[in-house]
Amino acid sequence: MVKKKNPLKRALVYIALILLTMITLIPLIWMLSSSLKLDKDVFSVPIQWIPHEMHWENYTKVWEKIPLLTFTFNSVKLTVVITVIQVLTSSFAAYGFAKCKFKGRNFLFLFYVATMAIPWQVYMLPQYSLMNKMNLVDTHIGYILMQSFIPFGVFLMRQAFISIPDELLEAARIDGLSEYGIFSKIALPLSKASITTLVIFSFVTIWNDYMGPMIYLDTESKKTIQLGIKMFMGQYSTEWGLIMAVSVMALIPVLIIFLIGQKQFVQGIASSGIKG
Repeated sequence: MVKKKNPLKRALVYIALILLTMITLIPLIWMLSSSLKLDKDVFSVPIQWIPHEMHWENYTKVWEKIPLLTFTFNSVKLTVVITVIQVLTSSFAAYGFAKCKFKGRNFLFLFYVATMAIPWQVYMLPQYSLMNKMNLVDTHIGYILMQSFIPFGVFLMRQAFISIPDELLEAARIDGLSEYGIFSKIALPLSKASITTLVIFSFVTIWNDYMGPMIYLDTESKKTIQLGIKMFMGQYSTEWGLIMAVSVMALIPVLIIFLIGQKQFVQGIASSGIKG
């Protein structure tokens, strides 16, 4: 017999989820509200969630104060290029670890994935020294190479490839399909959810990265939008209204990417956690 769900319990669960969602959205709502205020009203107590006077000019001033178009173009270029490279490198490596048999495969995979436990701050200076010797500091190429390989992406894609039956790949090999053909025509199409998950993670990480561009990019024409936000913070004053306006605009691409791949993202997280 099917046990009926208690309607009161179900209602309490929905109420709790709604409250948690509202608590999560409070910082975003405050940021949006502050982007329409003057600097003196941003931290007013009590908080004015709906400003008495909407200052929409904050969204036009930011384009006049800093070269925002250049910063946005740099962020889009770096984010898209690095995301594509990370997906390709992670997928190739993950396929080798999951479906290609060679000596020391499991040990090499564990050793590589274990590097996720090492904080970036530990090897930040040696990495900068290496890039400096190669004359790649203050270049987009240097930053791209530094972000091209991620252990998390290999781990995520390997979990997806492991779930593909070996019999399917063996049948493709018997039909004369090469390993590259199997990878591109079978493995990748069957791992769309995990690929979407990796794209979202990579896009959000690179788009929001502040420390990397701050350390490696010095020329203003090469800086990203995250560094542009910092330019509104002076030694004696901070233009909070403009900072919030730029932050709202910087949030839009991330929101669009997540909304486009939301369904595949949830499916990819679930499959990577229970398969393999």
